[in-house]
Amino acid sequence: MKSIIKASLGATVALVLSTPALAQSDTSGADRNWTGPYIGGSLGYGWQPNSGRDRNETMVFDTNGDGVFDNQVTTAAGGNAFAPGFCRGNSRGSAPSSCGGDNDGKVGWSVHAGYDVQMGSFVVGGVVEGGQSNLSNSVSGFSTTPAGYTMTRKLEWDGAARLRAGFALPTGTLIYGTGGVAYGKINHRFATTNTFNTFTESNRSDKDWGWTAGGGIEQKVANNFSIGVLYRYTRFNDGAYVVNAGQGTPPSTTNPFVNPLTTSGSTDITRTNQRFDNQSVRATASFRF
Repeated sequence: MKSIIKASLGATVALVLSTPALAQSDTSGADRNWTGPYIGGSLGYGWQPNSGRDRNETMVFDTNGDGVFDNQVTTAAGGNAFAPGFCRGNSRGSAPSSCGGDNDGKVGWSVHAGYDVQMGSFVVGGVVEGGQSNLSNSVSGFSTTPAGYTMTRKLEWDGAARLRAGFALPTGTLIYGTGGVAYGKINHRFATTNTFNTFTESNRSDKDWGWTAGGGIEQKVANNFSIGVLYRYTRFNDGAYVVNAGQGTPPSTTNPFVNPLTTSGSTDITRTNQRFDNQSVRATASFRF
């Protein structure tokens, strides 16, 4: 599927850049004017950045209930209960060797509606859009028990309201930059091989505001139809999800998550990277009124 999307985007870029064939030399002024409303859709490929913040993500803990995730989960012998470490990706077992990497790239789609105004060769406008990016990522941790713990989040749907501004060329080509606010629904899930403690999730589903920015190129191929390529970078601040590790049955006084000597009776867990960033390149098509 990834190769199909890349091939489609490549064909679209080639089509857009072939302006001599697409933009007829005898098109009327109305054909080259971008003023007016439009609706359309997009299809393309999205991925997440591979920055140090993402590659080195871990879980962090609040053992004393003060709301600050700056504590170490300690074994009965005084050691670090998460000494085996962490990894970015899904855990398939209880040891770090079971960690699988994230498949960050996904096919996404959206629909949009907008309005442009052309003043000379300068074009300004606004557009609203919504669809699915289908992006998800995970972080896993491993305790000395041994046990594995995985937190996963998925962007179920997202939308944006963007302004855009650019320059219209005589060939019927529009080159523009764009930016605005983004809004998305992020779902979380937790999985573990730990069968003793109870795990209670808070804010499993969250709707978050963010921002988006990018740019693109659009080509009129008919009086009321245009195609293009759009690049966007989007960031959501996703910081509400917490998992509470509580007492199991029968009760324990030495379990690292609930030990009364080192915890307040339970332990809150979250992930270090509260940002949910993504990039996308999509082919667009718009019908203009």
